[in-house]
Amino acid sequence: QVQLVESGGGLVQPGGSLRLSCAASGSIFVFNSMAWYRQAPGQQRELVARIFKIGSPIYADSVKGRFTMSRDYAKNTVYLQMNSLKSEDTGVYYCNGASDLTVWGQGTQVTVSS
Repeated sequence: QVQLVESGGGLVQPGGSLRLSCAASGSIFVFNSMAWYRQAPGQQRELVARIFKIGSPIYADSVKGRFTMSRDYAKNTVYLQMNSLKSEDTGVYYCNGASDLTVWGQGTQVTVSS
């Protein structure tokens, strides 16, 4: 089974940027879709962005125009470029791959604070 490992989280000031990476142990082509979710303290996990094999990514309204999801099949990696970060973007960000099975990464912490 393909495993997913996130990286790139950290502490950033409001208005700053981060790029998250999700590296797969095998081909990401096995997934019908891949997504980024986040979970803030005391909140439910929510969808941030999803990309299918065909078509453009879809985004949560709260991140449209600020976040960009992309993938590199050659590197078996998906990315989440996060710009103009806000305090409400704080949370643990998880990578997800969905096909017949759903695979989750372990998460990476993003903290937006001055």
